[in-house]
This record gives sequence, structure tokens and C-alpha cells, in this order.
Amino acid sequence: MAVVVCLVSSVALLTGSSPESTMTRPFRVIQMNLCDSGMAGCYTGRSVAAAAAVIRNEAPDLVTLNEVCQQDVSALDRAMAARYPGSAVVSAFTAAGDRRTGGAYHCLNGQPYGIGLVARLANRDGRHTMYSGLYPAQDTRDPEERAWLCVYAPADFYACTTHLADTSASVALTQCSYLLRTAIPTIRDRGGYEPTVLGGDLNLRYRGSPDVRSCVPSGYLRDDDGGVQQIVATAEFVLSSRRSIGMDGTTDHPGLLVALTIPRTG
Repeated sequence: MAVVVCLVSSVALLTGSSPESTMTRPFRVIQMNLCDSGMAGCYTGRSVAAAAAVIRNEAPDLVTLNEVCQQDVSALDRAMAARYPGSAVVSAFTAAGDRRTGGAYHCLNGQPYGIGLVARLANRDGRHTMYSGLYPAQDTRDPEERAWLCVYAPADFYACTTHLADTSASVALTQCSYLLRTAIPTIRDRGGYEPTVLGGDLNLRYRGSPDVRSCVPSGYLRDDDGGVQQIVATAEFVLSSRRSIGMDGTTDHPGLLVALTIPRTG
């Protein structure tokens, strides 16, 4: 498996008390597709500002992002850090591949284009490891080569995102299976097991053809926005609430907010 591993010690902390562990309270996850490449018909140039407002209003622990430029993720990292002063907030980005050049796919503004995430960590030193890669299976008719991205926060969680092929449902299904059944288990073998959450635009639907459930391991939690945006989590989680978030016409997808909990035992 071709995987890029980046060990990050990213500490941008202000004074304050240690944050409560993310696993002892509802873990709020928002998935957003911001359509910010500048090339698609859904581009408005306003979706990043709308996403920052969602972060301020909804106070998520994890935001997974699709169809973003690299600096979009930096802007939303700042929004999350402002929402949680005194906490360790980290972000990660990986570019889609460009079959035509052999390099990164780019937004119209020249920045790398791809997927990202922003997360609040329980550990105060902000230690995390980033894993990413391009899928072995791609639709060769599409110049954009799809990627996946995960961040491992020791003694906390794995958080992942992806944007699967939109030109072939069968390729999207193969990519989904690779991520959930090969890539994520492999990185967990390296770092050790922790609860895992994936948010992304999978371009697969519940009861679709093919059905997104066919690539999700047995026992995992899964929810969606009624369309192609999905959140998948390992079996210790239960879903306490879900809600669609309007993006005021700034992108062609709603935001999807889910609150996850791990029931206490003993």
C-alpha cells in the first residue's frame, strides 16, 4: 500500500485548562463539500466563509472537508482555534492527483486542490500523525485521481476523510472498500487501535446501486445526508443526533452534523 506518512508536532496553544477528552462526551463531526476549486458550476467563492461560520456556531470536534484548496483548510483551522482557545487544534490536507501532469491537481487559483480535515485534540501537545495516499483504483477517464487522508491522535482517535470517484459508482465502491478494509486497518496496525471516524463525499448512496453499505464493515455505524455524504464510525460509537446544515447557497451540498458518543461501561 502506497502511503505518505507525516509525523507532526503541531502545538499552537494558549493558556487554559486541559480540554476534556473527546471520548467522554458527544464527539461532534461535520462533513462539508465546499466546491471551492473555482472550476465547477457550484463554485461561488463564498463557501469557506460559510464553513467558518458553521464552525463558530456549531462547535464541532472534527470537520472533514472535500473539494477544497489548500489554504481553505488553513482558514478553517484558524476558525476552529478561535472557537476553542486553549485547546490543541490541528489540520491536514492532501491533494488529489492529476493524471495529465503526474503531480497534484490544482484549483483555478493555483493552489493544490483536494481534501482536508480540522480537529480538536484531547492531548495538549497536539501530537498527531498524518497518513494519506491515492487510491490504487481510479477511473482512467477522469484526470482527477482521488485521495484519502487520515490523522491519528494518540490515545484519542483516528479521523479520516475522502472524496470518491463521481464518474463511476463501481470505482467509488472499490475505493470505499480499500479505505475501510485495507488502508485504515493498516494504519491502525502501525499506531494502535483507537476509535475511528470517517467523513466524506463517497458518491455512493444508501440503497443505491451499488449500495454504500456493501463497503462498510459489519457492525460499523453509518449515517448520511440523504445523498452521497456519509459519516462512518467504528462499532464503539453510537449516534446520539444528526442534522443537516444549510450552507446558504454557497455550495451544492449541505453540511452534515452528527454527534457520536461512546457509552460508559462499568
